[in-house]
Amino acid sequence: MRLDDARALLIGGGQVAANKLRLLLGRCHDIAVLGAISDPEITQAVASGRVTHLGDAIELESVRTLLPQMRLVFAATDEFDLNREIAALARAAGVAICVVDDQEPSTFITPAIIDRTPVQIAISTNGAAPVLARRLRTQIEALLPDGLSRLARFMQAQRSWIKKTQPDTLIRRRAWENFVDGRGAEQALRGEEGAARKSLEDALNAVPRQGEVWLVGAGPGDPDLLTLAALRLMSNADSVLYDQLIPPAIMDRVRRDAERVFVGKKRSHHILPQDNINEELIRRAKAGERVLRLKGGDPFIFGRGGEEMEALVDAGVTVRVIPGITAASGCGAASGIPLTHRDCAQSCIFVTGHARADGTLNLDWPSLAKKGQTLAIYMGLSPMADLCAQLQAHGLPADWPAAVIEHGTRADQRVHVATLGTLPALVAERGVVSPALTLVGEVVNHRREIHQF
Repeated sequence: MRLDDARALLIGGGQVAANKLRLLLGRCHDIAVLGAISDPEITQAVASGRVTHLGDAIELESVRTLLPQMRLVFAATDEFDLNREIAALARAAGVAICVVDDQEPSTFITPAIIDRTPVQIAISTNGAAPVLARRLRTQIEALLPDGLSRLARFMQAQRSWIKKTQPDTLIRRRAWENFVDGRGAEQALRGEEGAARKSLEDALNAVPRQGEVWLVGAGPGDPDLLTLAALRLMSNADSVLYDQLIPPAIMDRVRRDAERVFVGKKRSHHILPQDNINEELIRRAKAGERVLRLKGGDPFIFGRGGEEMEALVDAGVTVRVIPGITAASGCGAASGIPLTHRDCAQSCIFVTGHARADGTLNLDWPSLAKKGQTLAIYMGLSPMADLCAQLQAHGLPADWPAAVIEHGTRADQRVHVATLGTLPALVAERGVVSPALTLVGEVVNHRREIHQF
């Protein structure tokens, strides 16, 4: 309904009326309020001149007189019968009426609206469950990129010259589809209008689409811990390269028709060498694909994302890096173990337990075997006995607290609490499997049973 040249009447002055006023502001330039005002938001709108207050008394005869001037009316008083009487007058006058939370006498209802002007999305339950509509709005809004308004305005601004340049409707539509599906839309979302214009011109001239690689952190395992940026790119990728740290629940969020390429280690298969992974990423990007390199945790924390980024950039491939919640943060939070605590840990050290080719660990043991800090040890399951022995040999006592979080943040998470002296045997006895994170330090004693995410 076009309201920029219309007048709207809001009857009521409390919080319910204020909710409807937010819908009208910015869409209707002539808004009148009738009724005693108690909500500060309405008071401010009247004081600023954006809204006209017609008086405190709500008299039906006055309403009848006002109705012919209005295009629509909201009845938002806290009196059920009064709202219905107003609705009857509006219907008799042929004026659109919405009675808040009362669908029967209304001639229109207002949906839950996501406003990213000029993009607007409305969710309606036909008045059956307004609270559900609001919850759905929140969930959908969380998935929309922050720069959606910029993208829509950019596309609007290009329509005129594109129509003059290319009269063929089909060619224009295909160009727009390639733009939206390609890097141009991402550039416009970020406000890079010059680069976005060049991508659109290339799409219009049928220039082959340039590929790119997205190094995306998938977090420690729980799909609810994915970032909004990760979810958006997961739904746009042409292909995805992933390893054994990515659980099925996260892979389910990837675009269904994206090609899936497993590049990790699993039973009876050797791990794909890193150089081969780099070559595959480069090959696909240069073929025009939007390649998602999905990594557990954060790609730049023991994820070899730095090596992949260097290889890609040196090959002239565009790279985006999306950070993720690293295993130490996620597993510590999910298990109720703080990584730092002012009583016992003023620092936290991230360590990789990945052994050298000869099976030994090359770590700075004297700096690690200190009190007053927390050690978060990645990939420490296989060398567990050596880790615990070395920490004890360099100064930490055998009864120093330690824990292993197995499948951290997932539904099948297990937390194994022990000491440096007992942890290797406990891990073997309980059959702990990867992925698992080891925490060493007095913070383990501060563990509390909590609800997971």
